[in-house]
Amino acid sequence: MAEFILFGLSVTLSLAAWGAVCRRYIWPRIRGEGLSDACSPLLYFHLFRFVGASFLIPGVAGPGLPHAFAAPGAYGDLIAVALAWIALALLRTNVSVAALWIFNVWGAIDLLYAFYGGIFDPAFHPAALGATFYIPTVGVPFLMCTHVMMFMLLVKAIRNQGAGRSRLV
Repeated sequence: MAEFILFGLSVTLSLAAWGAVCRRYIWPRIRGEGLSDACSPLLYFHLFRFVGASFLIPGVAGPGLPHAFAAPGAYGDLIAVALAWIALALLRTNVSVAALWIFNVWGAIDLLYAFYGGIFDPAFHPAALGATFYIPTVGVPFLMCTHVMMFMLLVKAIRNQGAGRSRLV
C-alpha cells in the first residue's frame, strides 16, 4: 500500500510543480497572444507523447503491467501525437479551432482515462510500470497543465469573438 501512496504523492507533487511553472513562466507569455500563436508551443510539447508507446515494450515497462492499462495508454498517446501534428498543420486555417478542440478533448480524456485505469484497475501496481514510471509521474502532469491552458485559450477566444473583440485564429 505504501507504493500507491508514494506513487500518488509523486503525481500530486509533480502536478503542483508543473502547475507552478506553467502559471509563472508559460501562461504569462501566451495568454495575450492570438489563439494560433498561443497554442503552437503547447502543441509542440505533445509531439513527444509517442513516449507512451513504451508501455508496450517489454523490458521498458515492467512485466506485470496489465495490457488493459498499457494498450489504451500507448495507443491513446499515439493518436494524440497524430492529432497534435494535424492541429499544428491546420493552425492558421479556417478549421484550426475545430482541430484544436478535437486534439485537446482527445488528449485530456486520454490522460484522465489512464489515471482512472491506474487507480481503479485492481491488477495495476506502480511497480509494474518499470522504467515507464516517469511518464505518469513527471510527463503526464505537465501535459495535463498544457491541456488546461489550451482549454482556457479556446474558451477565451470564443468569448472574445462573441464580444466582437478578436478573431479565433
